[in-house]
Amino acid sequence: MADLSRKRERERLAIRREPYWQRLAEGAYLGFRRGPDTWIARYRGGDGRQQYQPLGEALEFDDAKRKAESWLAQLSGSAVRSVKRATVKAALESYLSDLRRHGRAETAKEAEGRFKLTVYEDVLAEQGLEQVKRDDFLEWRDRLRDGRKSRSVNRHVRAVVAALNRASELGHVGNAAAWRLKSLADDVEDDGETAVYLSVEQRKALIAAATPSAALFLRGLELTGARPKELAAATADDFDGESLRLAHRKGKPPKLRVRYTVLSAEGIVFFTREAADKLPAAPLFTEDGEQPWRRHIWAREVRAAVTKHNEKARGKARIPLGVGAYAFRHARISELLQIHGVDPLTVAAQTGTSLAMIEKAYLRFIPSAMREKLAGVKES
Repeated sequence: MADLSRKRERERLAIRREPYWQRLAEGAYLGFRRGPDTWIARYRGGDGRQQYQPLGEALEFDDAKRKAESWLAQLSGSAVRSVKRATVKAALESYLSDLRRHGRAETAKEAEGRFKLTVYEDVLAEQGLEQVKRDDFLEWRDRLRDGRKSRSVNRHVRAVVAALNRASELGHVGNAAAWRLKSLADDVEDDGETAVYLSVEQRKALIAAATPSAALFLRGLELTGARPKELAAATADDFDGESLRLAHRKGKPPKLRVRYTVLSAEGIVFFTREAADKLPAAPLFTEDGEQPWRRHIWAREVRAAVTKHNEKARGKARIPLGVGAYAFRHARISELLQIHGVDPLTVAAQTGTSLAMIEKAYLRFIPSAMREKLAGVKES
C-alpha cells in the first residue's frame, strides 16, 4: 500500500484508473487517483455495502484526509465517528486498555513493559500520531538499535506496529504507512548491523549525493573500515599522523577494546586535513561543526543521500534501499580480503573484529580471490 501522505511517493505512482488506497480506520479508506490527481473517500459498513465520496483535486494529503474524516463522521455507525487525535503514547495506552477490557491482563502487562522500555522515554512518545512520518519511526528504530541485535529490534517494532494498528481501529487518527517498517535483516556483523555491500562506484555516488559533513564522515569510514560509532567518537588527538586510535566496547560485562588502525597514504592526507586546526579533544567529524555524529542523524543523512541518488539513477546504478553507514565498513573489510589480498588476521586486527566473524560474514569473498591466485599456480 502506498504512503499517500508523501507527495514524492504520490508522484511516483503509475497512472491508472483505479485509486490507490490508504486505510484510515476499519472499513474507512482515503484514495488517490494518479493522473487527474484527485482524492476520494470509501467506507464499507456492517452490511458490506461500499460508499464513495469524491473529495476534489489539487489537495494536499492533510486537507484530503480532513475532508474524508468529515464525510465519514456523518455516516451512521461510521468507524471513525469518534476520531481521536492524540500522541503515540496515548495510542499505545489505548491499545493496553483494550487488551485489559478483553481479559488479557497478562498480555497487557508484558506489552506495557516493552513500551516503557522502547517508546515511553523516547521523543517519539509525545509526538502526535497524526503528524508522525515514516522518517520519525525509522529514526526511533535507529535509536533502538544501539546495543541490540536486529532480531531483538524487530520484535520490539512488531509489537508497537500491532498496537498502533489496533489503536487505529479504535479511532486514533494516524497514517499506518508511517509505522509499517520492513524488518531488519538477520545477516549481521558483530555490532548488529545489516551486511550490505557497496561497490566503489556506488560509494562514490553516495558520498557525492550526501551533505558536505556527511560526505566527510562516510569517506572516513571508507578509509578506515571503522564502525560508525567508533569514528563518531574519534577526536583530533586520536590521529598521530600515521594511524587512528579507535575504541569500542564488547563482551559481558562490556570492556573497552582499543586498537590503532594503520592508514594508507591517501588516508593520512585525508585525516591530516580533518585534524588540522582542531583542539586535541575536538571530534574529527561533526554533524554541524560542533555536535558529534549521532546514530539516528547519520542514518537519516544516508537515507537522504540514497533517495537523492536514486531519483536519477537507473538499473544497476541504483543503490539498494536500507543501506546504512555500516556498508562502508563492510566494503572496506571485504576489499582488504578480496582485492588487496590482506590476510584475515591482519584485517581482524585493523578493523576490530574477530577471525570467527570474518569467517561467518566475509569468507564468501575469499574463494573468488583464491581461485585467481590458484590460476597462476603450476602443479607438480
